[in-house]
Amino acid sequence: MTTLAYDNLPDVQRSVKARPLFAMRLSVRPLQVVGATPVGVRRIGVVFGGVFEGERLSGEVLDGGSDWQVLRPDGVLTLDVRLVLKTTDGAEIGMTYRGLRHGAADVLQRIDRGERVDPASYYFRINPVFETASPTYDWLNRILCIGIGDRHADGPVYSVFEVL
Repeated sequence: MTTLAYDNLPDVQRSVKARPLFAMRLSVRPLQVVGATPVGVRRIGVVFGGVFEGERLSGEVLDGGSDWQVLRPDGVLTLDVRLVLKTTDGAEIGMTYRGLRHGAADVLQRIDRGERVDPASYYFRINPVFETASPTYDWLNRILCIGIGDRHADGPVYSVFEVL
């Protein structure tokens, strides 16, 4: 087996470049708590709306999305989200993402109480992908994204970036 020296990799493989896609705010109803399951505490957040704004696309988040969460025994909250975005010009875009949120116990307790917490004080990351039939936004079908979240009392706010 040969060794692989990081320094010998091409530049494109030694860093990740991204550009802003949009900022998004979700409106979420109070969590439905299913309870302790074999994988952790299952919670479901029903998304009833929201907005997204960016240079290349903007619009609203349609009612009917959901966030199936699991609070794992190690304190990490996993997210499994399905949404439909509607652009200002009428295109509908399916958006799915998985994510992780974790941090110090006192910070997470403050978030759970609905307090504002500096998003730099905890880890909240997502990996959105998109699906659309719109010719205008077909390019979304061929990109991967990353996002950074900030939990507010009424729902999360995300900055979403296209990975270049």
